[in-house]
Amino acid sequence: MAKNDQTVDVEYDVVIVGGGMVGNMLAAALLSTTELRVAVLEQQPSNAFVPGSNPDYDLRVSAVSIATQRMLENVGAWQKVISRRACPYREMLVWDGEKGGQTLFNSDEVGASALGHIVENRVLQLALLDQINISAMVDHFCPVRLLSMHTLTDRVVCVVDASEQGGSASMKLSAKLLVAADGANSKVRELAGISYQRDAYPQHALVATVETALPQQQITWQRFMPTGPQAFLPLCGSRASLVWYHDEEEISRLAALNNNELQHAIQSAFPERLGDIRRLLDHGSFPISKAQANRYIDRRVVLIGDAAHSVHPLAGQGLNLGMMDAAALAQILGDAMLRHKDIGSDPVLRRYERWRKGENAVMIAILDGFYHAFKPQPVPIQKIRSGALAMANRTGFLKRYVMRYAMGTGPHLPPLAR
Repeated sequence: MAKNDQTVDVEYDVVIVGGGMVGNMLAAALLSTTELRVAVLEQQPSNAFVPGSNPDYDLRVSAVSIATQRMLENVGAWQKVISRRACPYREMLVWDGEKGGQTLFNSDEVGASALGHIVENRVLQLALLDQINISAMVDHFCPVRLLSMHTLTDRVVCVVDASEQGGSASMKLSAKLLVAADGANSKVRELAGISYQRDAYPQHALVATVETALPQQQITWQRFMPTGPQAFLPLCGSRASLVWYHDEEEISRLAALNNNELQHAIQSAFPERLGDIRRLLDHGSFPISKAQANRYIDRRVVLIGDAAHSVHPLAGQGLNLGMMDAAALAQILGDAMLRHKDIGSDPVLRRYERWRKGENAVMIAILDGFYHAFKPQPVPIQKIRSGALAMANRTGFLKRYVMRYAMGTGPHLPPLAR
């Protein structure tokens, strides 16, 4: 529910700054597992989902793991995703474009119907927004912008600009806990004085939505080239999301091409298994970095999602890490309520930080290792790398371990992810 009539202080248990996928997931998780009063503050209104609009598909898509799917199911939002649009994938192919070694993962090997789904970010955000809007326990303010915050002994007070809602120029909200879910350039993190170690990769990425001559596919693939990976993510129908990694200069050159020129460049550079591109529907580019906040908590403040960390996107794990943050925090806050603890207290928040900061650091390191392993290497290293992929393809237990890890179905999961 959008609110525009609040001109005086309003008290909540939790205020979430950032109503994207991760912020909305936390709100939905708290709604389904606690009786906390929650406010969600979002700066950018989300475009409505209108099939047939141009561009029809959101350029930004995510690989939704089985664990994230279970979270969405448990908070009541997964059916709202499926009713809009989601493309399952049953196979995942990775190969060395120089020496040819490859590994093929298939969901049958772990007894699953799919390894995951490719879903547009807008679809995820709107499905979760629909879910939280059914309850009076969650207030969703949009568009609003955080101006300032200050922490008292028992609460944190934030002032937001609500002028675009047509009401008062500003309003003041207070809560026992303020959650930063406002992305890599988090205003909350900045105001809390939490440092954020960001390391840029030399690669940038071009993302393109295309329509191909092939029917809908249930495989996602990635070819590692000396200049960077090339990835295929299936979308519904004959459409797909392509990711092309290269150095900054080349990505800038590609992004400046007109649609016909760029379509030809993609067709020439990508492997034949892509099939003929009928139409280039949309494209964009972005830099790539890894990052980790030096701490996830401050006095009555906690960071989740990209506000806390970011990873190389080559394995599509960024969203899933953020969703796991949300599920873990929801569990910890619920436990604190049952024990009559202050949900914004340092001991409660430190429990979250110990849990998630270490796990996220491991994933950052793993994906950074993948990046360095597939950089241009001397021929002997290329042969070892290609041989390792081929060996992994023949080693059943290793493949099953990797698949379960990518699916997020390992041990120590929050209840919402089980």
